[in-house]
Amino acid sequence: MADLQDELHTTTEVGELDGLPDPFEAEPYTPVSDPDTAPLERAHAILAAHPVADGYSGLPWALRHLPWYDLELGESAVDTDVPRLREGHVGALFWSLHLPEGLAGDRAVGATLEQLDLVKTVVQAHPEGLRLTHAAGQVTDARNCGRVAVLLGPAGAAALGDSLGILRSLHSLGLRALTLTGASWASEAGLTRFGEEVVREMNRLGVLADLSGASAGTIRRAFAVSKSPVLFTRSAARALRPHPVNLPDELLTELGAAKGLCMVPLTAEQTGPSVRDVADHLDHVREVAGPECVGLSGTYDAGTAHPQDLADASCYPHLIAELLHRGWSEPDLALLTWGNVQRVLRTADFTARAARRRREPSTAKIADLDG
Repeated sequence: MADLQDELHTTTEVGELDGLPDPFEAEPYTPVSDPDTAPLERAHAILAAHPVADGYSGLPWALRHLPWYDLELGESAVDTDVPRLREGHVGALFWSLHLPEGLAGDRAVGATLEQLDLVKTVVQAHPEGLRLTHAAGQVTDARNCGRVAVLLGPAGAAALGDSLGILRSLHSLGLRALTLTGASWASEAGLTRFGEEVVREMNRLGVLADLSGASAGTIRRAFAVSKSPVLFTRSAARALRPHPVNLPDELLTELGAAKGLCMVPLTAEQTGPSVRDVADHLDHVREVAGPECVGLSGTYDAGTAHPQDLADASCYPHLIAELLHRGWSEPDLALLTWGNVQRVLRTADFTARAARRRREPSTAKIADLDG
């Protein structure tokens, strides 16, 4: 059985790897917009240089129910297509592999594999607009080539079937994020010993931990165990709206200390009915967790209602214009839209490469660790 203790303890050890850039080093910011122009015009200029990296799209499951679609030409039956992604300046997005409630065991594993297969088929059918990516550098390359980078995940923890071998198989197929809820090893009580081993193996592979909807115990234990930044792909501020998936201020503070990322969803249920409500949540998360720990999550095609002026993937400039009106600086907006996701992806890649030099694939079994 692999050693259950992660040996990657300090950034000094990580830095010993030759040829890897420092993922924590911020690049100097160069302004790209004219402060004397209207906010919406400035928003388009900023997004042209720093496009949106969207934390959650339910498009794969929505497409399963359509007999025919063309995302490059435009598809009115969904909230997301290539023309609207380009109009909204979306440069990358995570495509959710979440399944309907009630699927577990082999059914969940099989349905997740079908989702993966569908995503690859969709991307291959739309090569002028979409490109499947697995790492931070590939995301940047896709943007530079005029394509929208598609990242696979988050998937639900039920997709693992309590098997680290299945986790590795899903990673080899492109999985980039896993939600730590809905499994016996990630419950209201927190992470079990096997759950901690899942997180360590995710770190070794470069699979990000998504903690949206997780219990406070699971969240805090994941903060302690994970050497990579964690994500909340669909969480806003509970202080402003008491939704169970939104985060209280104490967890936002801990998230800031851990340099994780809270991606605020554009949903009426979690943030409110207007673009101003979404901006209020972004203001609050930035104030409590820090400007380097806040991102955007459209949550389009996930079966939720969206605030006014944010009905589909083309609407991001309206939100950025509202933030400019509130006094957000260009550097903070560049972090919000693109920079923070890139940091998290780079750090996960960096940590995984270091961990694989120090840790063999885990052969731990849930029966051995949790009884």
